[in-house]
Amino acid sequence: MDLRIFTEPQQGASYDELLAIAQRTEQLGFDGFFRSDHYLRMGDGDPGYGPTDAWTSLAGLARDTERVRLGTLVSSVTYRLPGILAVQVANVDQMSGGRVELGLGTGWFAEEHSAFGIPFPERRFDLLEEQLAIVTELWATPAGARFSFGGEHYRLDDSPALPKPTQDRLPVIVGGLGERRTPRLAAEFADEHNLPFPALDRIRPLFAALDRAIERAERTTPVVRSVALVTVVGDDEATVARRAAAIGREPAELREHGIAGSRAEVEDRLGALADDGVERVYLQVLDMTDLDHVDEIAAFAGVSAT
Repeated sequence: MDLRIFTEPQQGASYDELLAIAQRTEQLGFDGFFRSDHYLRMGDGDPGYGPTDAWTSLAGLARDTERVRLGTLVSSVTYRLPGILAVQVANVDQMSGGRVELGLGTGWFAEEHSAFGIPFPERRFDLLEEQLAIVTELWATPAGARFSFGGEHYRLDDSPALPKPTQDRLPVIVGGLGERRTPRLAAEFADEHNLPFPALDRIRPLFAALDRAIERAERTTPVVRSVALVTVVGDDEATVARRAAAIGREPAELREHGIAGSRAEVEDRLGALADDGVERVYLQVLDMTDLDHVDEIAAFAGVSAT
């Protein structure tokens, strides 16, 4: 099972704080380091530095790390025009030597849109479908050819479809908990389908919906199945309670809905997720200043540097 660290820098982390946890993630041997793509702190508390732009900061991490894979979970279609997004992501992939993945979704946080003057249309699934089509086709267009697209929301005329990512196929992640449109889009466009913070008893039914969508699409290549879950661990209950309190959560609730507790509890949860068909887990770390926590997660989950 692939294990990745997933952070929420909009809660108030500077680039230097983001870099410190990304480099620790790489040193410990995790498969990937991902960040959210948001512009406003969620909930009460000190906003600290304020937000950092996801693709700007990932460009920095692309140069300041060497091995770990990097990406968003997930970027919102409301933030960027698809042609510009394709350029940005291809740039960062080149800067990283081919280690970038793009998570793309509809967006949901209305308050951040109003805070920064970003339009927030009600019907965003159609935007997502067109953006997925445009971004993937821009990258797939042969060198020297041109790409055009005429949709309801976006129109591209005679685009040079440049630059190209370093990777022959840059992985695309579609995230969501829907049972109809989200699996269909994942089956048609994505390399990975992510379930963000699902109720644990919904994982199997949601992946079954993905199976049906893959069958209808007559797709023959696999789609990675992943989940994102909040993670709080500790070698004793006092440590678990302290870390839970630092992010405004309760240990019992974290154990029920996320990955929490002792080494044995972490091992049991990861084993149960594997039984449900999960191939990759994004371990959400909300306190980005507690680097010892990342060390313990690695030890409990059996991650080791190679």
